[in-house]
Amino acid sequence: MNWTSNSKAEWIAPHPESLIPMVVESTNRGERAFDIYSRLLKERIILLGTPIDDQIANLVVAQLLFLEHDDPERDISLYINSPGGSIYAGLAIYDTMHAIRPSVSTVCVGMAASMATIILVGGTKGKRYSLPHSTIHMHPAIGGARGSGPDVEIQARELLRMQQLGRQLMSNDTGQSVERIARDFDRDLFMTPEQAKDYGIIDEILTREDMASLNDKR
Repeated sequence: MNWTSNSKAEWIAPHPESLIPMVVESTNRGERAFDIYSRLLKERIILLGTPIDDQIANLVVAQLLFLEHDDPERDISLYINSPGGSIYAGLAIYDTMHAIRPSVSTVCVGMAASMATIILVGGTKGKRYSLPHSTIHMHPAIGGARGSGPDVEIQARELLRMQQLGRQLMSNDTGQSVERIARDFDRDLFMTPEQAKDYGIIDEILTREDMASLNDKR
């Protein structure tokens, strides 16, 4: 905690970068320090742990492309704990996952909501997972429109297009019909991992032994 003067107490949040743990490894050339995310990247693990915007999508896409270049045959693991966010940014991640050669295993830790759920279900079939107490959430696409009447109409059509695209992707990846997707996700829908598995969003719920097996295969 830091304090300011003028008799008013104010908590100043530390910069997020100062909260990133460092990992020190010993090599023949001495010690080398990595931030924890770079160390995980060496193990082909990517963490999506924030709302999804253009900056986050660019970071995830860059990591996916790098790992494909590094080894196009080895799986990539994408751990997801995200409330969702921009549809366009999320689709950049989704399309890159499908464009690269390595299989992308997706794992929900905590919550996958909205666009993050589409990314979760977009992982390689048979390799989409959740931890036991995670929550999977979906809702209709939302957005605001401003401007003149024609502009509002254009934005409304685009919102409907994105909503239909999301339903089609969910249908492709779960095996459910577009009509059922539209009906089920017409309002907020929260799922347990068991319900998400029955729906086709994930393939397995991971135990400790399963996690160890995933790490061994990597």
